[in-house]
Amino acid sequence: MSSVFAAANAVVRSAATPYHIVKSMAIIPPERLRIAPPDIRTADPTVADEIYAGYFSFAGKTVQSYGGSPFALTPPSAAWRRALAGFSWLRHLRAADKTLAQENARALVGDFLSTRKLSTEDPAMEPPVVARRLLSFLAQSPVLLEGADAEFYDTFMLSLAQSARLIWRAMATGQAEGADRLLCAIALAEFAVCADTGRKIAPEISRALSAELDRQILGDGGHISRNPQVAVDLLLDLLPLRQVLAARGLQTPAAMLRAVDRIMPTLRMLQHGEGSLALFNGMGATELDRLASVLANEDTRGAAPLKAPYAGYRRLEAADAVVLVEAGAPPPPEFSLAAHAGCLSFEFSLGVERVVVNCGAPSPPYDDLREFARATAAHSTLVIDDRSSARIVAREDGGWRAGRLLDGPRYVAVERKEELGGTTLALSHDGYAKVFGLVHERELILAADASTLAGRDRLLGVEGVTSRPQAEEFTVRFHLHPRVRVVELSEALELQLASGETIIFEAEGAFPQVEESIFFASHGGARKCAQIVLRGKAAPGAEVSWSFQRG
Repeated sequence: MSSVFAAANAVVRSAATPYHIVKSMAIIPPERLRIAPPDIRTADPTVADEIYAGYFSFAGKTVQSYGGSPFALTPPSAAWRRALAGFSWLRHLRAADKTLAQENARALVGDFLSTRKLSTEDPAMEPPVVARRLLSFLAQSPVLLEGADAEFYDTFMLSLAQSARLIWRAMATGQAEGADRLLCAIALAEFAVCADTGRKIAPEISRALSAELDRQILGDGGHISRNPQVAVDLLLDLLPLRQVLAARGLQTPAAMLRAVDRIMPTLRMLQHGEGSLALFNGMGATELDRLASVLANEDTRGAAPLKAPYAGYRRLEAADAVVLVEAGAPPPPEFSLAAHAGCLSFEFSLGVERVVVNCGAPSPPYDDLREFARATAAHSTLVIDDRSSARIVAREDGGWRAGRLLDGPRYVAVERKEELGGTTLALSHDGYAKVFGLVHERELILAADASTLAGRDRLLGVEGVTSRPQAEEFTVRFHLHPRVRVVELSEALELQLASGETIIFEAEGAFPQVEESIFFASHGGARKCAQIVLRGKAAPGAEVSWSFQRG
């Protein structure tokens, strides 16, 4: 067993000083690459034909280059530019397995590398984009370097070292923050393993990677951002790194082994019956092929866990019924740029049919609606006076707080009871205590035979709180999946699922109304859907009960 990463792990274990990154490190261009990591993201050879024809489709926008360089085009959005400059799309050209596609890949990379120095304001130079480019170049190096001339070879190797230096500097200076720091650390680790110049820098990089993994991956496998998509993306990069370490006979850092082993069960916990992940805290439409790619690497597979207390999620299940609940406080501000104010929201599915959902995070073409999707009203939970249970700082406000989630629930209580007739979750959060002096208490009961999901929402007054503005109205919202059709009955609602099954919704304490809603987490873009709404006066003791009864 090689001692390169073993030595690095010893440094991590014996270090008595706090996590710190030296500002400069000698990273020289490699003479050769010892190994190329696999890319486990799904590839589509037809995309290679589109790129050869000059069509570049990223982030919901398509631009034609008309024979020119795509890197010289005015990008339609910053997200499009990031995707182009990240080069993750090279995998499609490699999958085409055609000499023409491979030559096209090398020509496009050469085109980018020959451009004049990019501005630091260019999205292509953002640390996570540079890290993604480094990972892409390493993974596709066999295609890019086979048959390459000496000039391209040297320029390519130089670019690898330059990218590694840039992202190391970004980590040392704090320019890279949040989940981007972990992506940068993974990219550096792959460079250290794959490049023949990596031996000297491996200990410091391994130390940084282990520190970030321990900091960002919680004890139950959730990511500190509480965003399921971040966990999926991390595994898509961690698993290839684990494979190249094993292929080279190098010891995998213990922190990486812990992270991978913990993340996978938590992802399964957040899955509905048809495989999609619950729409919590920045999660959009699930890329099922990518999720399947990472879960296929799980070494041991048991029943899905029923709780992730550190990540703040709970699961109820009976027969084919699944209820997934958001029961956690907001993540630290550094990791909250995509977090939602959806405390105590839930999603409900029966088999492959999703019934109650949250609106989910919009895809890039709908970025202007992202802040709306983060609000409490976009979730299946209780809202007071249409005010979110956490403050979402507007991005135009600028400063370090821009886009972050602040002043959310500080205390979220969860109690689970298993009884013969079913399982009960009793929950509460104090997100409205500071503003209105009210606490939201929610009870969810899933019958053991999956015949009924019943619930109760109640507002409790906070003792000693008198100088708060008077709340006017509470609203309990149940956003329905677009495949669910609603028929209004005299005193109830009939939900018709695409499978043909029917569900009766009834409420006590408020009359159910049907209103329009928007489902953002669709691969085809935002879709109209319906929501069930219960309204009442917001005051201590206010209470509504409701149930979903299968026909």
